Amino acid sequence: MTLLRQRMIEDMQVRNLAPHTQATYILHISLFARHFRKSPELLGPEEIRDYQLFLTNQRKLAPSSIVVTTAALRFLYNVTLKRGWNLDANIPAPKQPKKLPVVLSRAEVLHFLGCVEDLKHQAILTTCYAAGLRISEAVRLKTSSLDNQRMVIRVAQGKGHKDRYVMLSPKLLDTLRDYWRIGRPKEWLFPGYLGRPITTHAVEHACRKARLCGGICKPISPHSLRHAFAVHLLEAGTDLRTIQLLLGHRSLSTTARYLQIAAATVCAATSPLDLPDPSPPAEPNPPDQG
Repeated sequence: MTLLRQRMIEDMQVRNLAPHTQATYILHISLFARHFRKSPELLGPEEIRDYQLFLTNQRKLAPSSIVVTTAALRFLYNVTLKRGWNLDANIPAPKQPKKLPVVLSRAEVLHFLGCVEDLKHQAILTTCYAAGLRISEAVRLKTSSLDNQRMVIRVAQGKGHKDRYVMLSPKLLDTLRDYWRIGRPKEWLFPGYLGRPITTHAVEHACRKARLCGGICKPISPHSLRHAFAVHLLEAGTDLRTIQLLLGHRSLSTTARYLQIAAATVCAATSPLDLPDPSPPAEPNPPDQG
C-alpha cells in the first residue's frame, strides 16, 4: 500500500465515511492513476479534465457514475493532498438529469409481494415497503431491532450514520412472525451465510424474479418499495415532516420531491377537458327595426 493511499484511507476514517464509500473512493482513484500510469500526486486539472472526457466519450458512463469519480477526486486533492483548488473550476461535477421514479400503486405492491416465493425474501421486501427502509438498512436489521410493545423498528446507523425509529405495522409484524416460526433467526433478522446478514444482491435478484413471475411491466427494485411507501403516505394525508423523519432524510427538500409524484396531490385538480360543458353563447339581439 502506498503512503498516499494509506493517508487517504486515514483521512476518510477520521471523517467517519462509511466503509463502502471508502472502498469506492479508493477504487476510483486507483483507476484514475492506472489510466495515466502515474501517481495522482503528479497529476493535475488537465489530466482530470482528460479523464472525465474519457469516462464520458469513450466509456459512455452515465453522469451519476462520473459524479462518484468526481467526489473521490475532490476528496483526494482537497482533503488529502490539500491543494486548495476551486473545485467547480478544477474538478467540475457533471449535471445530472432530474428523473422522477416510477411509483407502484398499492395494488401493484401487494401483487408484487404475493409473487415473491421465498418466505425470507418476501419478509424483507415487505419490510422495505411497510417501513420505508433502504435495502442496506433492511438487511442489517437484528432480531432485537423490533419492539412489539411500542410497535417500532429501530434502524441502527442508517445512511449518514444516524439512528432512527420507524413504525412497525401490525400486518408486517404478522408477516415477520410467520417468517420467524420457520426461519428461527438469531442475531440477524435476515441471515445469510457464515453468520452474516443476507446480501443486498440476493434480495435484488429475488425482486427481479418476482417481477418476471408476476408479469409486472413497471421497473421494480427494493428502492421502488421505499418510494411507494413515501408516496402512499403522502397521498393518505401524512405531513411531509413526518415522512422526512421516517425516511431518515437530512433535508426536507429531498422529501419534498415526492410531492411531484403523489397523484392524489399533484393530479387532484380537474383537467379542463372534464369540466362541465359551457353554456352555448347567447345569440345576439336582432337590430331594432323601429
